[in-house]
Amino acid sequence: MNDAAPDTSPGDDAFALRAEVARAFAPGGDLARLDPRFRPRPGQTRLADAVAQALDSRDVLVAEAGTGVGKTYAYLVPLLLSGLRAMVSTATKSLQDQLFLRDLPRLARLFGLPVQVALLKGRASYLCLHRLTLARQAPEPLDVFALRQLARIETWAQGTRSGDLAEVDGLDERSAVIPLVSSTRDNCLGADCPSWRQCHVVQARREAMQADIVVVNHHLFFADLTLRDTGMAELLPSVDAVVFDEAHQLNEAGVQFLGRTLASSQLMDFGRDLLAAGLTQARGFGPWQELAARCELAARELRLACAGPGRTSVRLRWDERAGQAPFDEALERVARVAAEAAQHLEAVEAAGPDLQRLLERARSLLSRAEAFGAEAEPGRVRWIDAGAHQARLTESPLDVRETLRAQVESGRRAWIFTSATLGDEPSLAWFTRRAGLEEARTLQVASPFDYAGRARLHVPRLFPKPADPRHPDEVTALAARCAQALGGRTFVLTTTLRALQRIGEGLRARLQGRGIEVLMQGEGPKRALLARFLERPRAVLVGSHSFWEGIDVPGDALQCVVIDKLPFPPPNDPLAEARSRAIEAEGGSAFNDHFVPETAIALKQGAGRLIRSESDRGLLVICDTRLVQMGYGRRLLAALPPMGRLESEAEVRAWLESLAGEGAPRAASPPTLPV
Repeated sequence: MNDAAPDTSPGDDAFALRAEVARAFAPGGDLARLDPRFRPRPGQTRLADAVAQALDSRDVLVAEAGTGVGKTYAYLVPLLLSGLRAMVSTATKSLQDQLFLRDLPRLARLFGLPVQVALLKGRASYLCLHRLTLARQAPEPLDVFALRQLARIETWAQGTRSGDLAEVDGLDERSAVIPLVSSTRDNCLGADCPSWRQCHVVQARREAMQADIVVVNHHLFFADLTLRDTGMAELLPSVDAVVFDEAHQLNEAGVQFLGRTLASSQLMDFGRDLLAAGLTQARGFGPWQELAARCELAARELRLACAGPGRTSVRLRWDERAGQAPFDEALERVARVAAEAAQHLEAVEAAGPDLQRLLERARSLLSRAEAFGAEAEPGRVRWIDAGAHQARLTESPLDVRETLRAQVESGRRAWIFTSATLGDEPSLAWFTRRAGLEEARTLQVASPFDYAGRARLHVPRLFPKPADPRHPDEVTALAARCAQALGGRTFVLTTTLRALQRIGEGLRARLQGRGIEVLMQGEGPKRALLARFLERPRAVLVGSHSFWEGIDVPGDALQCVVIDKLPFPPPNDPLAEARSRAIEAEGGSAFNDHFVPETAIALKQGAGRLIRSESDRGLLVICDTRLVQMGYGRRLLAALPPMGRLESEAEVRAWLESLAGEGAPRAASPPTLPV
């Protein structure tokens, strides 16, 4: 496609792309030839036309497309037919793989286009050949399970072309072996690496630069804007169009990378690498074991100072820890051990590139520790994420508006932002305000599914309030009754991990002996839990944040979704507080302009798990009386699909019996066109 650059300036052919796109989506058109089950949908055709217009005019389009519209093909078809060089960014690796392995090749074959497509992920997704060699030389022995995983990777490494660790069968993405065999920006040796010529990351970037369409993810996009480490610095200026799918996650992905971080895991990794390189390349020239032990101690004390007694998996305001002796002393300890490590590494850096890179890392850790010991930069917010195994200090802007606006204005190219949820009002202000895209063209395309006929909503009126201690147990009891009526086929989505644990354990107790298996988030990889749910027709899956979106279970395997309470952002969340102050300073209402839209978006995502195809039927239960008793409840209800309402539990029981009477649940089938 890039043999000769086409003249893409608007002119007499300005409507040629739109006409070609219209023919592709027409009855009997190209897409109908691809799949006989394809049926034109006005919403999908409308969205595809809007994308074609934006590509033709190099304009900015923000488009919300409800479930079932088929937004993926609605932007891919115009993109392929335009002949423009493009970058497509998604929020998840699973959608990246779907676009690269299935959707783009399928459409390219349909249209007979010799399109070169590349997939580019972050460093941690690729095998590092140099670190694979070092993994066997680690001074600390690996356990039997880790050794088996390492052996599997070594066997796979001999035949892989891409080096993408996702290819390794049975390798959990949370595996402790992955950091040992992949590189980070901190430990990559660059051109000094002995395996540079065979580097999988370099090869992936090279292919991306040669491709017509490159599939990336949001984290990679923003990481490069600040670190210039992913190859995007060269890639972005060379494309004519940028598409962000799952754009509702763009802002949160961006704020994680547009500032600075200091994590206890960075210190642990540094200590481990320091010990390995020191003992193999500079033995006797430094107290490497002592320094590594001090790094581990400093990391542990930083985590403890952040978490506090009995606190796990919590986000804290900066002033909850800063200024307190344990926290300040922990930061100073990080700075001291980084400075001492740098001093010893300076004396041996000439011995090899690993030691040179370690010196740079030591100086970087020292710089970050000193920065967090000083005042925050104006216009930025700091917070602390503290968990059972790690603490992370972050300083970030409140949103991505300045960064993204600068990119949009930096060159003449088309920008497409799309998602199933971008706001709770036609202006899509929830998204456009944070992204600095207030002047963009906006479009809302409703779902074509018959929610009124095929879905029901139940909000129990006589129910404990969310703050009532009895609330989780009542949610458990109601969810158990629904699951029993259906014989499983139920998701229970919780707003907190604490509620997840209590409700999950309660469901196991209530459903014990009834032939219904209860699966709980955290008891295995997300993909494995979902596969287990699909394999077992009589199952209930209890999940928190990671199961509210990105889960696609069409068919009878899932017919009931129970949500424990309205997913309001935590009021004491540091980012929420800072954003609220900024809104109030501009004369707005933090509750109406931040908390309610955030809740509407999350609620739409959770409810969206229920109906995934035209033939689906189901029940959505929201166990929060505020939805029908508070004024803002009307706004949240309006954001949901137009489902029929069930007022009493007798009506709920009758509806569930009608679903159960349709027959044994069928296995979820893969989605068909339009997608």
